[in-house]
Amino acid sequence: MKLPYRRQFLHLVAGAAALPAVSRFAFAQAYPSRPVRVIVPFTPAGTTDILARLIGQWLSERLGQPFVIENRPGASTMIGTEAVVRSPADGYTLMVFGTASAINATLYENRISYDFLRDIAPVASILRVPNVVAAHPSLPVKTIPELIAYAKANPGRINVESPGAGTSSHLAGELFKVMTGIDMVHVQYRGNAPALTDLLAGQVQLGFDTLPASIEYIRAGKLRALAVSTLARSQALPDLPSVSEFVPGYESSGFFGVGAPGKTSSEIVDTLNKENQCRSCRSQVEGSTCPPWRHGPLGLACRFQNPHWRRNRKVGQGDQIRRHQGGVRLLQGRMFRNVSFCDGENRPPRLDSEHFRFASRDLSPPP
Repeated sequence: MKLPYRRQFLHLVAGAAALPAVSRFAFAQAYPSRPVRVIVPFTPAGTTDILARLIGQWLSERLGQPFVIENRPGASTMIGTEAVVRSPADGYTLMVFGTASAINATLYENRISYDFLRDIAPVASILRVPNVVAAHPSLPVKTIPELIAYAKANPGRINVESPGAGTSSHLAGELFKVMTGIDMVHVQYRGNAPALTDLLAGQVQLGFDTLPASIEYIRAGKLRALAVSTLARSQALPDLPSVSEFVPGYESSGFFGVGAPGKTSSEIVDTLNKENQCRSCRSQVEGSTCPPWRHGPLGLACRFQNPHWRRNRKVGQGDQIRRHQGGVRLLQGRMFRNVSFCDGENRPPRLDSEHFRFASRDLSPPP
């Protein structure tokens, strides 16, 4: 090949090789160019729905396109999650997910048609929330010791609501039962709104709902708060004790984040993460009564990863010997084997009390 033609050929090859990167960059620059659907796998008016609407409003104002909230409840969030997994990975379908997405991998391991770690791309964390032990005023208890004593004197007489099997509220209640040796009846609903409706009406007597969903009813005196589930007291209710003050080692909390279909481009993920993590958006989330939980895509994904905790399947299934963490399956990191973390090792960091946990401190060590 003659030299002039060879140069032309090399220029064409270099230009063709650069086209995919240029087109991805141009697409990310133009994103979004039409409305974005945000799927919430719960009914309206619950914590997940409230956070999705706050985030959606903020993103609409910042990015200039509507972020439309679509509630797809059912099957412990699996219906909504599957809708996201099957959507095109173009950034126009997102989801707001919570603790149940990690727990489901344990409770429904052989019945899930997707792999959450593989099929959902983490975009940004939103919030970490405590659960609140709240009773209907007709239940004659005002403290955790009184609740334990009443439940032992009346086994099976207290009905405990939850927004669904595998949610942080469900596991918080089950862990409480296991650690105190009491018998209460779990009543499952399809979201916070119907669960709280029956709790307010006295159809059920107790709940372990997340703080943003129940705090206004507590402040209005419609529900009686007994304790929060985190080790530390909540800044929103500073006079309310934690369960661990009466049941040593008890701890439970939930987390929420934003996800997208698994093959969504990193440019779009970075755009969404930047807007979700900015200070003004964080201040809106703070208004939901809980401190923001700030992690990027990699940090959020790591909350689903933990090579040290493997005994985690039995609390949600009534394990009575207290050797298993409460249902959160933290899979060892196939996605992160080549990622170097801040401690210089190629492994996900171990979770501690600052992140979601559903087990007492005296659990048997993992094998």
